[in-house]
Amino acid sequence: MKFTRYPLLAAASLASLGALPACNDAKNATAAETAASSTAIAADSAETATLTTAGNATAANTGNTGSPATIPAAQRADAATITARPQVPILCYHQIRDWRPRDSKGAKDYIVPVEQFKAQIKMLADSGYHTILPDQLYAYLTTGAPLPSKPVMLTFDDTDLDQFTVARPTLDKYGFKAVYFIMTVSLGRPNYMSKAQVKQLSDEGNVIGSHTWDHHNVKKYEGEDWVTQIEKPTKQLEEITGKKINYFAYPFGLWRPEAIPELKKRGMDAAFILAEKRDQQDPLYTIRRIIASGYWSPRTLHNSIVQSF
Repeated sequence: MKFTRYPLLAAASLASLGALPACNDAKNATAAETAASSTAIAADSAETATLTTAGNATAANTGNTGSPATIPAAQRADAATITARPQVPILCYHQIRDWRPRDSKGAKDYIVPVEQFKAQIKMLADSGYHTILPDQLYAYLTTGAPLPSKPVMLTFDDTDLDQFTVARPTLDKYGFKAVYFIMTVSLGRPNYMSKAQVKQLSDEGNVIGSHTWDHHNVKKYEGEDWVTQIEKPTKQLEEITGKKINYFAYPFGLWRPEAIPELKKRGMDAAFILAEKRDQQDPLYTIRRIIASGYWSPRTLHNSIVQSF
């Protein structure tokens, strides 16, 4: 189910549904994402591939690892150079909970059972992966700044409470940090995170990003939608965290070129899609992620990382 663009209906939907899977409608998955999932699942029994290290920058390293504001415009690479750099694996999670009888086959791609999630994260740690955060990715893409060996970015969409109660302690066990893209209409609702929990994640060194007010499809924005869906929620998150919000994730991973200048006007330095084609003029605003499927074993996840990036 998608949130409607109308506030009263969106609020009513949240009140009536304990845990609303805003991104969990498989019908909204792109054809490319579905193909990638099928390929990875078929490769489950294949021999584990050797991972390509995305940190091997193709340009001279400048040592920039701070926020985008600290990188002078003159030092930032052009779009072609950014696009040519090896992509860093970025995983997208939604709900972390055990499957229920009413969960559809498609929805289970977006719902990772608790023990499966723990096994996936353990695989990343055992395989020598190091989590990075968006500022590090930005510096790498724009200046060729070095990354740790086997970098990976973990992202969580939609503000689900289990991201705090299950994912957070699991990541802490391995010293991992993540990016949480928050849908602000859900804050404080049943089965969603509270403002205090979002602030705690930020205070603990994770990054909070914007994911609109009520998950309305960016392709349909008109007029004041840019203010309602991006500007106001971003300001609210800045008030909650006390930090600048620089990063945005498109609902359903869907974007359109007209969104990019609107995001820039509202202070976003980069934005994240799913498995759609990147924009060649503004690749920082179409950074690819893949959905970590609830069907995937740790090996399948590993293989999908190799095949997708």
